[in-house]
Amino acid sequence: MKPISSDVAATRTALAPPEARPLPGGLAAALVFLSSGAVLMLETVALRLVGPYLGVTLQVTSSVIGVALAAIAYGAWFGGWLADRRDPRTLLAPAFVLAGIATALTLPAVRYAGEWLRGGAPAAILLLTSLAVFVPAGLLAAVTPLVVKLQLGDLRRTGQVVGKLSSVGTLGGITATFGTGFVLVAALSSTTIVVGLAVLLGLTGLALAEYLRRRVGVAAAGRSRVGAALAVLGLAGAALSTVAPNPCDVETAYHCARVVPDPARPDGRTLLLNSAQHSYVDLADPRHLKFAYTQWIGLVADRFTAPDRPVAALHLGGGGFTVPRYLTATRPGTENLVFELDGGLVELDRRELGVRPGPDLRTMVGDARVLLGNRPDRSADLVVGDAFGHLVVPWHLATREMMAEIRRVLRPGGVYVQNVIDYPPVRFVRAELATVAAEFAHVAVIAPPDALADRRGANFLIVASDEPLPLASLRDGLAKLDTDPAELLTGPELSEFVGPAQVLTDAFAPVDQLLVKG
Repeated sequence: MKPISSDVAATRTALAPPEARPLPGGLAAALVFLSSGAVLMLETVALRLVGPYLGVTLQVTSSVIGVALAAIAYGAWFGGWLADRRDPRTLLAPAFVLAGIATALTLPAVRYAGEWLRGGAPAAILLLTSLAVFVPAGLLAAVTPLVVKLQLGDLRRTGQVVGKLSSVGTLGGITATFGTGFVLVAALSSTTIVVGLAVLLGLTGLALAEYLRRRVGVAAAGRSRVGAALAVLGLAGAALSTVAPNPCDVETAYHCARVVPDPARPDGRTLLLNSAQHSYVDLADPRHLKFAYTQWIGLVADRFTAPDRPVAALHLGGGGFTVPRYLTATRPGTENLVFELDGGLVELDRRELGVRPGPDLRTMVGDARVLLGNRPDRSADLVVGDAFGHLVVPWHLATREMMAEIRRVLRPGGVYVQNVIDYPPVRFVRAELATVAAEFAHVAVIAPPDALADRRGANFLIVASDEPLPLASLRDGLAKLDTDPAELLTGPELSEFVGPAQVLTDAFAPVDQLLVKG
């Protein structure tokens, strides 16, 4: 039998004036679900918006999460404060419309400001991530306390109302996180996702204003017209994104990518990932290596084995496939196996850089650490480590456990070369050298002299093997390269350079912190 108290509460609700009635339960839940989900969608997409300017590092990821949480905290507090001072019905529709406008303005704000805030300075990271998330997320976070206030018609059901709406909001966030990360990012560009979300929020606000006007009365009609005017303003702001500088030709699941012709070399192409020069390819001459670190890798490959002898090469990271192309051209019959996390980048390389799979080149899309674990022992003569998340080696590819896996798949006399980027005081490369030396008996590093002296950032090439390195041959080859001078450190000089650096392990690998510029 239905409790009498429930009948009394229902009667009170029915007899209350329209402006005092709670929202229908389904509508209240839908508004909380949408607003909470939109916050998490913005948080996920924000990483892709700021990535071309700041990279995708631990600091950037932490900043996006922290700014989003701050927006939720302040938005919920402000929404609750307003709910106690104004009729929430007059605030809900404007909150959605304003959130839609702020979301639309995110694109031009980030893209214009990003051109000025490039790099990884902490202040730039916080400012750009705030532009990407804070205002729209704060407005959306204010929705839940407004809805809760409307639904608390019976104080005896406070726990049930708050608990239900909190649960619905959490489910909205979970749904948006999985939906954006697994589906939307793989299918749509960041621009499309952001503009689509802005339109959805704006239309929700306008529809809600019309619903409340019809339900509550003509008092809300003026606000509905104001909402429409704000929506027009938001669309005008979103139009700025069409002329804002866009650093991407193609958005893959992991990168903002662009292929740029070399004006000085008709067949030269530079691959930019998140606005950083990642690879250079000469479509007509795969032997041409422009970047110094690729020339160093080519030198190591040339001096470790007899000329023209094919090798089994394993590449951790594909980029523009510069090194596999070089090995195929200089050593016919070479078998290149490339592990590349970004399938979209592989497709771009095929379309723009002429990469073609065949007996000399196989590509496996997936995480290099996972794929390496499936390789048989002693199956490679050369392992090339050139995997980056922006300018940072992913931490799980830099640990002693990873080095042990690489040593396992190398044949006797095989060599491992790892490209590392570091900046003064070069703490990461020192730690990585200590880590490689913990597994390999013979280790050296190639780098510009001023980079080894902590005067500038640069590429460092770590060279490792279980057998002695051809040091004299490598030094002779470095002197003949058409690049800026480079030194090779090994033995006591290398030990002095590494100093007390700690070995990186799966349990302790603060790669991003070590890379913070001094």
